[in-house]
Amino acid sequence: MVDHLLAFATNHYLITGAFVILAALLAAYEMSKGGRSLTTRELTALVNNDQAVVIDIRASKDFSSGHIVGALNFPQDKVLSRTSELEKYKAKTLIIVDAQGQQSGGIARELLKSGFTAAKLGGGVSSWRADNLPLVK
Repeated sequence: MVDHLLAFATNHYLITGAFVILAALLAAYEMSKGGRSLTTRELTALVNNDQAVVIDIRASKDFSSGHIVGALNFPQDKVLSRTSELEKYKAKTLIIVDAQGQQSGGIARELLKSGFTAAKLGGGVSSWRADNLPLVK
């Protein structure tokens, strides 16, 4: 199977090259749609300078088991219906946090469309834990 794939790729290098380029462009486009992806260090700097608010979109149960200090819990299925509650933070960047960074891009994209400044934490709470940063209960 792999031999056939390699033979195809070498015999049809233009098609293979075009496929690789299109796949890379698609991946870059999808990653950029959800706003800027922040590291844990960037998130901490923005929050410490009072330039951002952390919005945790995990379920309430997951949020109560451990969340970033000062984070607000807006479960994913309710964020867009509760944007009026976020209006008071319009001058700040809303940093969307989920469990592993997979859902936050879509929410950030919708908030951007609604006129908010939004970004997402790359890797979500998992990256926060991996960097040995504290979670509060």
